[in-house]
Amino acid sequence: MTNSLNRPYTRLTMRRRYEAWFLRFDLADGSGAWWFRYLLMNVGRGGCPDTPASGPVQIWATWFPKTGHPETFIQEFPIRELRLGSRNSGDPSLLILEAGPNRIEENSCRGAIAVRGQPISWDLRYRSGFGVTFSNKGWIGFSRTPHSDAMFSGEIRFGDQIFRGDPLGVGLQGHNCGFRHRNFWTWTHACFPQSDGSISTLEALVYEMPLGLVFRKAILWHHGQTSVFRKLRESSRDREGLRWTFQVRSGAGTVEVELEGGGESLHRLPYVKTDCSGTFEVSNNSRARARVRLMRTGSGAGEEFSTEHGAVLEMTGDY
Repeated sequence: MTNSLNRPYTRLTMRRRYEAWFLRFDLADGSGAWWFRYLLMNVGRGGCPDTPASGPVQIWATWFPKTGHPETFIQEFPIRELRLGSRNSGDPSLLILEAGPNRIEENSCRGAIAVRGQPISWDLRYRSGFGVTFSNKGWIGFSRTPHSDAMFSGEIRFGDQIFRGDPLGVGLQGHNCGFRHRNFWTWTHACFPQSDGSISTLEALVYEMPLGLVFRKAILWHHGQTSVFRKLRESSRDREGLRWTFQVRSGAGTVEVELEGGGESLHRLPYVKTDCSGTFEVSNNSRARARVRLMRTGSGAGEEFSTEHGAVLEMTGDY
C-alpha cells in the first residue's frame, strides 16, 4: 500500500515537537514480538540538552520474548547524521528518515544499533491493504496508521539470534506527532488473521484534549470493510495491571472488546517531555491478548475473534 500518511511533519527548525514512525509485529513462529521506533525530538534545539537520553534523533528497538521480560535498546544520533524526507514530496515512496545506518521508507526499513554491548540490526519490508488517519488535530498533533494490516518479511539479528522469514510476522506501522505528549492516553491495535487469509484489525484510542475534552475513537477493518466508531464507552481501565474493556457503537452495530496486557510481557518505559521538564511513565505490552465480539445491526448472530498475543496495549496517566 502506498500513501502519504508517512510524510514528515517536522521541520529542522522546530524547537518543541516529537514525531515517531514505529513498527510493531508479532513473529510468525510465536517466539515473541518486536517494536522498532524512529523518533525525532525537539530537533530545532538539539533534543533536551540537559536531560539524559533525550537526543534529537533516536532509534529504539524493543524485544518482547515469549518467555522472559521485554528489553529496550535506544541509540541516539546527532542532527548532522539526520536526513529527512520532504513534507511536500509528491512521491510518498521516497525517503522518510535516515540517521546513520538506520532508514525508513514507505514500505521498508532497516536499522543497526549497538547498545550496552548488544548489537541489533534489521532489514524489513511490509505490505498492507488498509491505512488510516486516526486523529488529526493540526499543530497539536496527529495519529496515523499507514499500514494497519501489515505483513512483514525480512531479517532481524539480535546478538546470536537470527529471525528470518517471508512472512516474518504480522502487525502495524504507525506514525504520530505532537507539540507535546498527552497527559493521558489508552491505545490498542490488534490483528486477527482470518480463515480466508485476510487480516482483520481493531484500533482504538482515547486521549486528553484541550478544554477538558476527551478524544474517543475505534476503527474495525474486517473482510475489506471499514467501520468507524466514535461512541466508545469504557467499562474498565486498569493501568497497573494493563487491562481495558470497552464497547463501541454505531449505526452499523456494536463491538465489545476485552484486552489483557499484564504478566511478564508488561513493559514500563520513561518518555521525555517535549518541554524538557522531566519524564513520565508509559506502560506497553506488545504481546497482549484481545477478544472482540461483533454484533451487526439487523443480524441475529454475533461474530467473535481473538488473539493470544497479537495485540499491543499501551497506557499512560489517569482520568
